[in-house]
Amino acid sequence: MRIVFMGTPDFAAEALSALADAGHEIAAVYTQPPRPAGRGKKPRPAPVQALAERLGLPVRHPESLRSAEAQAAFAALAPEVAVVAAYGLILPQPILEAPARGCLNIHASLLPRWRGAAPIQRAIMVGDTETGICIMQMEAGLDTGPVLLRRATPIGPEETAGALHDRLARLGAEAIVEALDRLDTLTPEPQPEAGVTYASKIDKAEAVVDWTRPAEEVARRIRGLSPFPGAWTRIAGERVKLLGARVEAGAGAPGRALDDRLAVACGDGAVRITRLQREGRGPQEADAFLRGMPVPAGTQLGG
Repeated sequence: MRIVFMGTPDFAAEALSALADAGHEIAAVYTQPPRPAGRGKKPRPAPVQALAERLGLPVRHPESLRSAEAQAAFAALAPEVAVVAAYGLILPQPILEAPARGCLNIHASLLPRWRGAAPIQRAIMVGDTETGICIMQMEAGLDTGPVLLRRATPIGPEETAGALHDRLARLGAEAIVEALDRLDTLTPEPQPEAGVTYASKIDKAEAVVDWTRPAEEVARRIRGLSPFPGAWTRIAGERVKLLGARVEAGAGAPGRALDDRLAVACGDGAVRITRLQREGRGPQEADAFLRGMPVPAGTQLGG
């Protein structure tokens, strides 16, 4: 099938690789332009662009798709289908209508739950036990289109957003290949009006750990924001990212270390911090972290 692929991050790159391996003709790859990154702030291609170039595929990264010129250039590719995964630009109606068989989106939730920008993080942060992938026919609304294919998967009790992201990326890649193979026989199912939730973009202010909250909520927030942007607290005045946590029995003043192995009291209960990252350093498991920065019982975190 002749495809235009539209995506930017690692989540989308997984799907692009699968489509190429499946033998589809990829007429062009649309992605966000290179952004400054690293210490030198040199422009760095997004994962999808880097993969497309390795595969020898033509890459386009317009700043907008609203101009008549950009829309004409897209239509001239004569795609049967556009596959969209975390692209980063709104598709105007002329773009949505250009492919002969429409635009299909790979969305990382079980729609209509968690429409919007951060479905993986929000599912973990509120304590969902299941999520999945939907292959959706795109329309003008925000993730409102009918669903062609859905694949569910449980969320592990200590799973981080990073680990779940990687699993869903692989599941999404498998699902889009299957959806294109079965496109003639799949029946679009309109999303029900009941159960709609919106996964708003993560605000950096949400990353500050509030130790007065219940332990279950604190642990979910830590896992839901791991690895990015990373929930954080201060330990001995140093800002430290917390990247893994589980709930444990315990009680004390919120933010107080209950032992020397990073059990920390919350407003109700306690959490055990299992993975951390100091500023300017890589992530570490708790045991390795404590060898370089001991946190004795009684230490007050936060502030």
